Amino acid sequence: MNYLSTRGHPDRKRFCEILLEGLAPDGGLYLPEHYPQIDTATLARWRELPYAELAFEILSLYIDDIPPADLKAICAKTYTAEVFGSDEIVPLRELEDGVYLEALSNGPTLAFKDMAMQLLGNLFEYELARRGAELNILGATSGDTGSAAEYAMRGKKGVRVFMTSPDGRMSPFQQAQMFSLQDQNIHNIAISGVFDDCQDIVKAVSNDLGFKRKYRIGTVNSINWARLLAQVVYYFAGYFQAAASNDKPVSFTVPSGNFGNVCAGHVARMMGLPIQTLVVATNENDVLDEFFRTGIYRVRAAADTHETSSPSMDISKASNFERFVFDLVGRDAGKLRSLFVDELGRHGRFDLSADPAFRQAAERFGFKSSRSTHADRLATIRDTDRRFATLVDPHTADGLKAAREHLAPGVPMVVLETALPIKFAATLVEALGHEPARPARFEGIEALPKRVVKLPADAEAVKAYIAQNCD
Repeated sequence: MNYLSTRGHPDRKRFCEILLEGLAPDGGLYLPEHYPQIDTATLARWRELPYAELAFEILSLYIDDIPPADLKAICAKTYTAEVFGSDEIVPLRELEDGVYLEALSNGPTLAFKDMAMQLLGNLFEYELARRGAELNILGATSGDTGSAAEYAMRGKKGVRVFMTSPDGRMSPFQQAQMFSLQDQNIHNIAISGVFDDCQDIVKAVSNDLGFKRKYRIGTVNSINWARLLAQVVYYFAGYFQAAASNDKPVSFTVPSGNFGNVCAGHVARMMGLPIQTLVVATNENDVLDEFFRTGIYRVRAAADTHETSSPSMDISKASNFERFVFDLVGRDAGKLRSLFVDELGRHGRFDLSADPAFRQAAERFGFKSSRSTHADRLATIRDTDRRFATLVDPHTADGLKAAREHLAPGVPMVVLETALPIKFAATLVEALGHEPARPARFEGIEALPKRVVKLPADAEAVKAYIAQNCD
């Protein structure tokens, strides 16, 4: 399997090359040259597999430069009941008639990001050992990516992590999870700005090819194809638990900020998984909802990016959206570049409302969308607790509200859980008057000593910090 850049770079690369590289040299995102196709017979065979074996089957369609026995061992090491709390790994429960919750937050950091990051850590360690190399990972987080990456990479040989986050914009629990880590290979950088500033810094550093090569810079954000590929697996696992047979459609609702989680659903659907609808659930930062309703993509400035009670979705520049638009425009790299990059290299606005490709998008790709507010989140949290004795975090509440707006008779709707409620305790207290349960291992985490440096929203300052801690 070869991989290409969404922006048309002529090189074709293998999986392990793009695993360590992140962005393509032209600033594009990597995608496979084609999506492998699966049929009902394959679905029938996969339906009975444990999660680790299902992961191996799916990953092996995209990874042919790791020996199968080694890849199978990596999957078996990653997806265990000890790490994820149950043999199902991603157990499904029916919340109400036709609406299901897929539990993705039982990993080490209580967020769905663990599902991919635990695999990514093991893939990095394997490939770096095979090459006798080191890697400096530069990431950006709006909350959960950072802790998931750091817990996956702490103590890994040959790996350092430099994780940027928007100063003061994460919940106290999220900050404590990251900043309390004392491992010498983990570096937390609080940026004066919003998540989009952090993401811009990661891209700017990755686009400085001289610096990137000198300091061996890689990524763990969902701009890294390996991470998105790992997320494809739980769409299949959720489908098998929700669908009565291998030809029945299922829909998924996905709380979305950076479009990586729902883009994995798009990949699964392109492979042939019978997904009827992919519902993109946003908060007040509704760039994606606006696009799917109108065809207009309009990035907001930092000053217009709202600070909300579902902070991991406080994003106005969704990196993975470029992967979907590449497919939307028929994989025409020239057209993609004309949409995303102007003469100054800025990524800002385009209008596809009159384009036949957009008008056919709902039918071709199955996307719909919804927007939630703080009041909606509080109401959904209260309702879910009262009627089903179930606590959900604010992002999952965004998903539940959106799911109910797009139900279709006879089609199960699976809502992807994003995090356990304790990560957003203040909002749960506002909604219910009490804190959610806290796992014993996280008692008192907010009081632990913190290891973090504050820097301005400036790529040169971050590069200088990386150089200082690598030399």
